[in-house]
Amino acid sequence: MTSGRWEHFPHDADLGVRGTGATREEAFEQAALALTAVITDLETVHPLEEVAIACSAPDEELLLADWLNAIVYEMSTRRMLFSRFAVTIEGGRLRAEAWGEPVSPAGHQPAVEVKGATYKELKVGRLEDGRWFAQCVVDV
Repeated sequence: MTSGRWEHFPHDADLGVRGTGATREEAFEQAALALTAVITDLETVHPLEEVAIACSAPDEELLLADWLNAIVYEMSTRRMLFSRFAVTIEGGRLRAEAWGEPVSPAGHQPAVEVKGATYKELKVGRLEDGRWFAQCVVDV
């Protein structure tokens, strides 16, 4: 059972995504779920197909932006939505599996298209209770 959670926060004309979890990896996974939830109801996306995703960056904030942008790229080029993620971070390298299915306009009723993660409100760190958070604003 995951201890993480995701949420959205308002930011001008765009939208913030935030994930929290017991580990940095779980916070990144939850931020990815928040990204998908900007587009559609997560309950409508079935984790039927697995896609490997990898990226790297010199620090964890840039790694979060690269991670979310890699998901946006995969969603766009594969015409898929994802509802489950498994992330491993070692140094400045992230490896992940994302599970999802092809977009069905009738079934998923996509609300908006996410153009990408921005550096606005880009933060990765620990909360007072020791849990990790990962957040940024996405361009919609």
